[in-house]
Amino acid sequence: MSMMQLVELFLLGFLAVTAVAVLRGRDLFAVVMLFSIYNLVSASLFLILDAADVAFTEAAVGAGISTLLMLATLSFTGREEHPARSRNLLALVLVIFTGAALAYGIADLPPFGAEDNPAHRHVAPRYLEQSPEEVGVANVVTAVLASYRGFDTLGEVVVIFTAGIGVLLLIGRWPGERDR
Repeated sequence: MSMMQLVELFLLGFLAVTAVAVLRGRDLFAVVMLFSIYNLVSASLFLILDAADVAFTEAAVGAGISTLLMLATLSFTGREEHPARSRNLLALVLVIFTGAALAYGIADLPPFGAEDNPAHRHVAPRYLEQSPEEVGVANVVTAVLASYRGFDTLGEVVVIFTAGIGVLLLIGRWPGERDR
């Protein structure tokens, strides 16, 4: 086993331990900090797997913005999680049904990374061959994210903004507003 594989296994193990700690935690501030650590370790793993753009996004959004939003939410709420009064059986059934539907949908996908996958035969060659001329950017990943998927990225920003406004409306207070 190579050194890089050992590092990958260590990071995967650390992700699992951190995920269990997040699930078991009752102090919400500690949970937010553990979740931030989880995102930073995920970004490190993506970087080791040569997905620098995904690593950068995970670090910026997962560890950065998400942590700030959760800490801001904690400033409006309490630090301790209140114990559940009862177990919701309907929620459990819904989660099991959704997981089964996802597993059924995944079972029909082509093998990961196979050369004859439709994306590798139709989409990827076009991006690799024509994006430098069409967009004028040498880096294909940047060309795809900034140009071909520009509206997609704008839509993601709108969703995050709308979610933030929704959280503020649900809480019922705006930042800087005094308690009444």
